[in-house]
Amino acid sequence: MLSILVPIYNYNVYPLVVALHKQCTDCGIAFEILCQDDASNSNLNSFNEEVNTLSNCSFISLKKNLAHRENRNSLAAQAQFDYLLFIDGDSIIIDDHYIKKYIDNLLDFDVVYGGRLHPEKCPSNNQKLRWKYGKFVEDKASENRKKKPYLSLLFNNTVIKKACFNKVKFDTNRKKYGHDDTQLSYALSLLQCKVNHIENPVEHGDIDTNLVYLNKTKESLENLIALYEEEKIDVAFVKLIQLYHFLKSTKITFIISKIHSVFQHLLMKNLTGNHPNLFLFNWYRVGYLCAIDDKKINSF
Repeated sequence: MLSILVPIYNYNVYPLVVALHKQCTDCGIAFEILCQDDASNSNLNSFNEEVNTLSNCSFISLKKNLAHRENRNSLAAQAQFDYLLFIDGDSIIIDDHYIKKYIDNLLDFDVVYGGRLHPEKCPSNNQKLRWKYGKFVEDKASENRKKKPYLSLLFNNTVIKKACFNKVKFDTNRKKYGHDDTQLSYALSLLQCKVNHIENPVEHGDIDTNLVYLNKTKESLENLIALYEEEKIDVAFVKLIQLYHFLKSTKITFIISKIHSVFQHLLMKNLTGNHPNLFLFNWYRVGYLCAIDDKKINSF
């Protein structure tokens, strides 16, 4: 029936597994919960070892780092059941019927995404950028997600048929952070896999600090440009790439790059401060994309 796959890096996953184990047991389904720490050598793994005391559950800590894409692929390869539930180790289960909702909505679909929520209050000012972007941009009700089923798909809190996942998988040739979901969702769209969106969110627990998230954003934009240049996604699939493609074709990326270089320190001051502005964050992302293009031109 269901293989629950939990990639971890330096996090105590035991409370999450206990909650999932109880719900699966209550549903009376065949299940397994596989947890794999990606060689973090964390002290928290002493708690994670307790996962092995639960029936149908396992935790292992890798000796060699695989990176997050290969960690997920590795978990999927170990799974014995037909349906895979990918859930990040820092997720918080907020519904006592979480597993049942998935079981009730699997029929006739290859992929089912339950959504994600951020807490009502930001944990601290130093996490406000990630929290704001998550809460006001990424967190969407199922009815809104259904309007663009592939574009709204994230691979945390997602059930996918193993046979379907094996046709796409995560691209392990790409080492930088970001846009795994974009590439995988695009591949699923080409295969015309049936995607369902339901109201079954988990809460995002471990929210990045402002500077960490900004650096991750830069890395993810570099990945996005690479996907575009290698023609691994269609221009029309991502709005940000549509805009970048237009700016590039009209040859004004150079101008925006220069403006970005003048104002980037002020933008970073806002985005890593206590009151980050999402409009400025969007400008920063566009400016950084253009700066990447400008650097490539000047390198020749």
